[in-house]
Amino acid sequence: MSDAVKPSGQQAGQQDIAALAKGGRTNFLGFLLRLLARIPFLIIASRLYGAPAMGRFASALVMVEFAGMLATLGQKRGLAQRLAESDQLPANTVWDALLLATGLSLGMGVMIYAFPQSMHPSGNFTVADRLLVLSIPGLALGDLALAALAYRFDVATTVRARSVVEPWTISIAAGVFFVVWPASGLSLAYLLSVWAATGVALFALVRSYGLPKAWHPRPGLLWQIAKRNIPLAGADAVEWGTRKLDVFILRFFVGEAPLGIYYFAQQFASLPQKLKTSFEPVLGPVITRSVKDRDYGAIAKQVCQVGFWITAAQIGIAMALGIPGKGLMGLGGPDFVAGTAALVFLLVAEVVASKAVVSEAALVYLARIRNLWVSLATIVFQAVLTIGLIMLARNAGLGPMYVAAAAALALALSLGLASMVKSRMLARILGQSISNWRWGLAWAVIPAAAVGSGVTWLPEWAELALGIPAILGIYCYMLWVRSFGHDDRVLFRKQQAV
Repeated sequence: MSDAVKPSGQQAGQQDIAALAKGGRTNFLGFLLRLLARIPFLIIASRLYGAPAMGRFASALVMVEFAGMLATLGQKRGLAQRLAESDQLPANTVWDALLLATGLSLGMGVMIYAFPQSMHPSGNFTVADRLLVLSIPGLALGDLALAALAYRFDVATTVRARSVVEPWTISIAAGVFFVVWPASGLSLAYLLSVWAATGVALFALVRSYGLPKAWHPRPGLLWQIAKRNIPLAGADAVEWGTRKLDVFILRFFVGEAPLGIYYFAQQFASLPQKLKTSFEPVLGPVITRSVKDRDYGAIAKQVCQVGFWITAAQIGIAMALGIPGKGLMGLGGPDFVAGTAALVFLLVAEVVASKAVVSEAALVYLARIRNLWVSLATIVFQAVLTIGLIMLARNAGLGPMYVAAAAALALALSLGLASMVKSRMLARILGQSISNWRWGLAWAVIPAAAVGSGVTWLPEWAELALGIPAILGIYCYMLWVRSFGHDDRVLFRKQQAV
């Protein structure tokens, strides 16, 4: 490309923000679709299967999803860097990643199948429940396929797979399996949904990249990839672990029913997490190009811009779901209302975590080892704090749902500390200020909170059907007129082809 047609630094920056905005628009649509599709599953699981069955299901998923995440070996983010740097055919690079993940996921699946107590410490499981390990390869391959597509800014496939196919499959399958195999219906429905979403991702991957050419397994190369990605894998494991450590620890302190109620709350609170983590595959390629050019100013701008978008969205979502939290938890039944405090703390945790997530998106390329050490310190702190608060609640004679809320509070405090440390670390490396807060957000928060406090006096159906749209409506309007600038409005405008 000649200098005459090369984009200037300012034009390149605008193109990067436009690419991030396009991913943001698509991901926000995906969030709404996932919310609508997740509610039927939660109602089916809670009303038909009950809280104890949901607790057993949540206990098993901790191990299965952890294994699926480890099997990617950090390649969800590392793949973008390999595709940017490698001279070989892109399809071959992707297949190297898929082969490595397949081998690791099969190995971990065999280990967990051989020791099913790792999924079900109580020993209460069926033969079909053990088949949940078959979802581990599906989770790993699906994540890598979607990461490769996101490198080419194809986020629409992520929305189709994760926000349409997966949640609707698990909802429909859970209803069907309750009739034909109720003892293991949730496990089988989850297994089916994972592979349905992975099938969509792999089909799109082949259409985009094509099949590999002159490709064959190269153990030496795979070993080099594995060694290089260990810091990324460690950071991914810790980041994921902070979201699941509460459930893992609670398995040993509360019964299956309280754990099921906590899982119910977690599913609503984790929806904003999907919103921000889905930015990572889009943010990764943009940051890798800026790292290669040593354009630290651009990196800071990209991190702050995406951080603000995510924080603004998550604050609105947290208020819309948290203020009418009793009505939302009541969808599962009267017993589930006791999990409202846990829901609120979990939503707060997602808001304070956003700064750490976007900072880490750059730190994994600029300071892998230091980022890993901070992540490890965070999860150790969270483990100690979680156990400490749980024991404090138990010694005070509080009920099991107060114990569960203590675990959620520990998560919020730990993620808040991690956000502060990682953003300051990135600011020192870049020599730029890193912030995702603007005081203009207060103009949106205050009136939305006032509307929310009013809708809590309405009947439960009106609190949800009218209250949630009202809170989001006033929040978004005030955000647009008082906080959004030119670059922020790019998020809502289609860009002309450059």
